[in-house]
Amino acid sequence: MRSMLFVPGDSARKQEKCLESRADALIMDLEDSVALSEKPKAREMTLAFLERQVPLEARPLLYVRVNSLDTGLTDEDLAAVMAGKPDGILIPKAVGGRDMADICARLSVHEARNGITDGTTKVLPVATETAAAVLALPTIPSSTKRMSGLTWGGEDLAADIGAEANHDESGAYTPTYVMTRSMALLTAVASGVEPIETAFTNYRDIDGFRANCLCARRDGFTGRIAIHPDQVDIINEVFTPSPAAVKRATLIVEAFAANRGMGVVGIEGEMIDMPHLRQSERILRRHESILAMTRR
Repeated sequence: MRSMLFVPGDSARKQEKCLESRADALIMDLEDSVALSEKPKAREMTLAFLERQVPLEARPLLYVRVNSLDTGLTDEDLAAVMAGKPDGILIPKAVGGRDMADICARLSVHEARNGITDGTTKVLPVATETAAAVLALPTIPSSTKRMSGLTWGGEDLAADIGAEANHDESGAYTPTYVMTRSMALLTAVASGVEPIETAFTNYRDIDGFRANCLCARRDGFTGRIAIHPDQVDIINEVFTPSPAAVKRATLIVEAFAANRGMGVVGIEGEMIDMPHLRQSERILRRHESILAMTRR
């Protein structure tokens, strides 16, 4: 997944509007964008949306962000929406492998109740929203086979820590959040899932957003959360391997295939070794995955 667009669960207008975007996945939100008094309505509207969209062949992936496990609202959310067979659940404020095991056990119950094959529903945690969650990141790898990706967030973390801000005067993350972002990236890779960059809140700063996406791609992230439809096309563009990158990756893979047993090959006057091969294979896997997704 390159782009994952948040959509308030209680807004029929925004739910329909989001379908015009080219987001790889839509995240129907039952958490932060929905007031407590509106959550029953949001659950009903999200279920109705899923029931309309899930049977369609040409559609984005459909995830639901439920309320965190410590709110006591998670089971109400799941009971309301799982009949709609979402592709995945985004679990906020997840605390390591403990919470991953917890949400997965609950999903198994709701899958059984709704005639869904066990393990079908994917899970994407927001894994850094409290200090305890950051310290528990090393317990996530191997905690579940349901995980499709992992993302992070700095806003709730700042509130949990009591920090006045998570950016310095230049707009760069302060050291705590640089470390947290790096740990989230490493945890996702160690788990064998997609590392998803967090949201960029100033959606009107298009140039700043593009530059920030390029930095995320440089660092190893393969996709990004979007909070506004205008961000989706930029995310898709930045996180799609360019034709030149695909061509070069193909040359490298083919060169090693033609010289089996060799640890280094020469391509266009450059010595290419095994790390280049692994990176090229990763680019080609992403390319094929994106092609398959865009055919949906």
